[in-house]
Amino acid sequence: MNSTLHKKALSLSYFTVGYNVLEGIVSIIAGSLAGSIALVGFGLDSFVESLSGSVMIWRFRKHGKMTEEEEERVEAKAIRLIAYTFFILGTYILYESVKKLCFHEIPHPSLLGIIIAIVSMIVMPVLFYIKYRTGKSIGSKSLMVDSKQTLACAFLSVALLIGLGTNYLYGLWWADPVVGVIIVIFLIKEGYTALKEGEVCSC
Repeated sequence: MNSTLHKKALSLSYFTVGYNVLEGIVSIIAGSLAGSIALVGFGLDSFVESLSGSVMIWRFRKHGKMTEEEEERVEAKAIRLIAYTFFILGTYILYESVKKLCFHEIPHPSLLGIIIAIVSMIVMPVLFYIKYRTGKSIGSKSLMVDSKQTLACAFLSVALLIGLGTNYLYGLWWADPVVGVIIVIFLIKEGYTALKEGEVCSC
């Protein structure tokens, strides 16, 4: 039973990486075409989430092949790297958001971006629930932490939809960079959480 759950955890991690890479590529392309920093930031966050999922893939593929102490040591280093990536991306998105607000760089409405946000709002809560339950069943704190990052992505999708939707429907261009700032807050929070949890992660 435990072996089956570990295989399930590995499959969930593969799905997380695949989905986030696809979401990131489409979001960045759509954001670049529309000049939307919120959409580009959402795409970059998806890539960082895929890095987190990659750590989980490594963890569960190595299950039983390394000592618990070795797994925890290597995973903690990987999580710290992911945390620093969150901070770097947050700095970039904050700069771009403030620049767009100051210089009134108006983004074009993006219907594709709205669709991406809606799909993410549907997929991410379901993925969070399955990952969290699986992590709890096998006693994997790292998978449970990873599931909370998935939930954060769901909340981020709501913010993105509000920003893109108000611009698309009402022409409120400033909503886009404001959502960019909200994404920065999420990134910093996730980076801080990753650093904190990296100290105590264990399966």
